[in-house]
Amino acid sequence: MFGGFPFGAGGFGGGGMPEGFGGMPGGGRAGSGGPKKSNNSRYYELLGVSKDADADEIKKAHRKLALKLHPDKGGDPDKFKEINEAYDVLKDPKKREIYDQYGEDAIKEGMGSGAGHGGGMSDLFEQMFGMGGGGGRRQRERKSEDVVHKLQVPLEDLYAGGTKKLSMSRQLPCDSCKGSGSKSGKRYECSTCQGTGVQVHLRPLGPGMMQQIQSRCSACAGSGYNCPPSDACTACKGKCLVADKKTFEVHIEPGMKHGSRIVLRGEAGCTEPGLAPGDIILVVVQKEHDVFQRAGVDLVMERHISLREALTGCSFTFKHLDGRTLRVTIPEGEVIKPGTFKCLQDEGMPFQGRPFMKGNMYVRFNVDFPESVTPAQAAAIRTALPAGPSQNNGGAMDTDEAEEVHRITNVADIEQELKSRVNVGKSAGASYESDDDDDDMPRGGQRVQCAQQ
Repeated sequence: MFGGFPFGAGGFGGGGMPEGFGGMPGGGRAGSGGPKKSNNSRYYELLGVSKDADADEIKKAHRKLALKLHPDKGGDPDKFKEINEAYDVLKDPKKREIYDQYGEDAIKEGMGSGAGHGGGMSDLFEQMFGMGGGGGRRQRERKSEDVVHKLQVPLEDLYAGGTKKLSMSRQLPCDSCKGSGSKSGKRYECSTCQGTGVQVHLRPLGPGMMQQIQSRCSACAGSGYNCPPSDACTACKGKCLVADKKTFEVHIEPGMKHGSRIVLRGEAGCTEPGLAPGDIILVVVQKEHDVFQRAGVDLVMERHISLREALTGCSFTFKHLDGRTLRVTIPEGEVIKPGTFKCLQDEGMPFQGRPFMKGNMYVRFNVDFPESVTPAQAAAIRTALPAGPSQNNGGAMDTDEAEEVHRITNVADIEQELKSRVNVGKSAGASYESDDDDDDMPRGGQRVQCAQQ
């Protein structure tokens, strides 16, 4: 009996299943040798790279083809789908290894999705009943800490795309000893902490009272392994890790937003021996621009024009984020009021992932008035422009007894002016109330507290 299921000589449960467990996952006759090898070069040919190309070469080749074959740019949708399928496999080290060994059919049958092959009795029971292999759950690989870095990116690169270079120092497993720390390749358990990486200290607090303190092992630095000097690797001196410095090329996609994250998987190095490398997480920080402000997929800019241009029309040029020079013309006869907005359609930021679609650009006009005008200019303006409500006295108002206002001053900043006068009324009101209290209260009188009935 095995877990309540009898095994007979003829198979499972007295012949309940044929030889090799046909049709069951992980089954197959003994000596079948796993899946058959199929085409394992088509994905490389689609991207135009060799089989020994590294991850950066594959990424650059895919990026170039994706821009060329994108359907929004008139490319072939089927070809675009094929290169994405090829890149999805070749960018993943595990999927690429399976593809190189067994070919395209193995990937399509699901071997690259995380499920193993080759089966055996333990795999069969794990899939059927959750038995074996730690109760059907695989132990999660311990990983080093991730490195988070803020990447300062100008608005021009977020508009048109670009490449930033980033250099980083890190620790990697020693190539000479394969991360074991020893010449022989043997991993020696630390005798100080018994492989736990932690030391326990007892500190007396008083009669019959002790405090237990845990700290990182001083002998192995928390790794749990400590190689003796006689067998220590000469390259890493028994530390299992060596210093490394690498320069990364980080691709900025058109339309990326402030706060977007770019993850470089497994490139942060190892913080401790035996741990998987951590990730580099780059957080995009948009730099302030002198001309444009970003609002989602739209851009906003301010333009100062003179009073003459606001009344008679104007034309001006400006340089866009991609270097183009654009001309905006306000026709003669159209009056631009202070604070007016104009929309330049499809001149905003590109959509991330769809760079051929763009938002709008909004231009806010600020009208600059002259500091003063000459009497001749004032007379010409009165002749050219109609009289306003201040000149016709707002209707039938009697102005015979109007009082002239003489104290008129300029206010440079109305917000600052009002803030500075917040406490003016309060202090005056407090003084007035104090005087009233003194008048109402008899000298030397007793205060009486009344309760409302």
